[in-house]
Amino acid sequence: MNPFVNDRSKAAAAAALLVLGAALSILLAGPARGQALTPNYRDTDLRQVVEAVGAVTGRNFLVDPRVRAQVSLFSNTPMSPEDFYEAFLATLSVHGFVAIESGEITRIVPDANARQLPGPTEATAADDIITQVVRLDNVAAPQVVPVLRPLQPQYAHLAALQASNMLVIVDRAANVDRLMNIINRMDRAGQEDIEVIRLENAFAGEVVQTLMTLNQAAQAAGGAPMVQAIADERTNSVLLSGSDTGRMRFRGLIAYLDEPSQTGGDSRVRYLNYADAEDLATKLQAQFSGIAPQPGEGAPPAAGGGQGDGTVTIWADQATNALVINAPARVMQDMMAVIDQIDIPRAQVAVDAIIVELSEEKAAELGVTWVTTGDDDDVAGLTNFSNTTGGVIDLATAASGDTPSPAAIAQGLTLGVGRISDVGTSWAAILSALRGDGTTNIIATPHIIALDNEEAEITVGQEVPFLTGQFTNTGAAGGAVNPFQTIQREEVGTRLRIVPQINEGSGVKLTIEQEQSSISPGAGGAVDLITNNRTITTSVFVEDGDVLVLGGLMDDQLRQSEQRVPGLGRIPGLGWLFRARSTERVKTNLMVFIRPMILRDSAQARFRTNEKYNYIRELQRQQAEEPVRLMREETPPQLPELEVPPAAAPGRTEEAEQDERAEDTAADGEDDGNDDTD
Repeated sequence: MNPFVNDRSKAAAAAALLVLGAALSILLAGPARGQALTPNYRDTDLRQVVEAVGAVTGRNFLVDPRVRAQVSLFSNTPMSPEDFYEAFLATLSVHGFVAIESGEITRIVPDANARQLPGPTEATAADDIITQVVRLDNVAAPQVVPVLRPLQPQYAHLAALQASNMLVIVDRAANVDRLMNIINRMDRAGQEDIEVIRLENAFAGEVVQTLMTLNQAAQAAGGAPMVQAIADERTNSVLLSGSDTGRMRFRGLIAYLDEPSQTGGDSRVRYLNYADAEDLATKLQAQFSGIAPQPGEGAPPAAGGGQGDGTVTIWADQATNALVINAPARVMQDMMAVIDQIDIPRAQVAVDAIIVELSEEKAAELGVTWVTTGDDDDVAGLTNFSNTTGGVIDLATAASGDTPSPAAIAQGLTLGVGRISDVGTSWAAILSALRGDGTTNIIATPHIIALDNEEAEITVGQEVPFLTGQFTNTGAAGGAVNPFQTIQREEVGTRLRIVPQINEGSGVKLTIEQEQSSISPGAGGAVDLITNNRTITTSVFVEDGDVLVLGGLMDDQLRQSEQRVPGLGRIPGLGWLFRARSTERVKTNLMVFIRPMILRDSAQARFRTNEKYNYIRELQRQQAEEPVRLMREETPPQLPELEVPPAAAPGRTEEAEQDERAEDTAADGEDDGNDDTD
């Protein structure tokens, strides 16, 4: 064998392998950027295809680790880089992946995660994931969602925004275009006309209620509503919307229902729940008497006056608190609307007035009075001062009478010295000393509840007789004397008068007249009495539950007086024998406060009542712990336990039920405390 031949064969084989390797690398790598290519991939790893697409299109790809698949992509004709990229996107869609562009990077993720990533709102390719917001004009967005959702793949998203009647769609661009075409066909205005039928005798609300009952029967049978009917109470008209056939049928029914009644259909009895029937009847008669339509203007013609002649008559039945009304249909409709607005539960206001009076009085008196007489009982000298009670002259006058009066003895210390004899000079001296301290601490809290804008008054006191005049006449027979006195009784005590007005918020305007009167101590008896009177009349605005000071008085008085004999009263040491002194100090602090609480419903009123009721009951229970003196077998009377109201009836508000539960909890706590005390 020729060795040169073997070497040449080896060289040729090596060259052939180099050419084959270059051809395979060109086949796998694809053509240069911008050149046409004919892809031919068979069961190739998707990541290798991604690399080839990046080399051809110049894009940068970020591949999710979950993206794994063997793909096949064939083409019999050369393709441009743009067509090749479209074919690549279609391949991803077939295998459940999607390419999402984000700046310079294109992310390849599974379809299930595509709607959670930001994407374009306008598609550059049919398989791009885009987000589209669609506003509907004629169809409700929630009604469209059940129709369109089955037309989307599982990874897509469709939601309705009811407030703005919009749809949010996340899907591939091709499917979004298909859904938009369907939405445009569905979102079209209805072709049904709206017809207005004015009623002459019947009430629009009652007629519409009858028509809607027919629609509900049709829906219960599985059909669609025939016609939509709406009542316009202001004009007493019925608005119909629907097909011509349905509206024609309803027109016949409305004409039948709008026939005038043969049994006085213009009369109606309206029972009131909160308003006063007699008062409301007068106001309604004045309001609606001049606006009733005449025959031919919306009211049926009257045959002989009375019912149906266009007049309005209203009278009140006090026994049932009801209104009996006779009026044409249009006026009746307006009147019922007015009554609905007036006959409503009114809030109440609980008002606590707090009257606080603190006073302090101090008084001191010190004085000496004396008298001397000569041999012939002539007055040689004496002293007497008006600010010293029980002087020597007063005592001497009281002692000289047939019936000495103890009232002549002054309060405090009275000390007398002297010498009384028939011969020679007699003398006597009286020393009077008094010190008094007095304090007053009064707290009064009148409580009253009134309806909004209604006057309420509470008075707690006594009727005290005051002497207004007296005279004495002598009778003709036997000279009998007939004394005569005129006495007038006046109320003395605490009086509170309020007119509350609740505003739109939580404040209360109060018109208040508050009076506190009492008999001054030391006046004694029922004639020539001295009364103390404190009165406040004002209008204030207070927030619910707040305490406001209405007014008050702070008085501080100091009175000093001295009476003396001129000259002698100023002698050092001996001057006190010729003078009398008195000092009085009075300090008064008076304040009046107010606290309103709005009771908007029965639950708050019950809570307020239970609070006061349980307070009084607890005071009675504490007094009952002490036995009745001299009658131990007797027991003091006591209020019964307040019954808990029944469970909340249907239709009650949740706030009312919560208030009742809180009230029951507080009552249980008080009962437990009572048991522990017992």
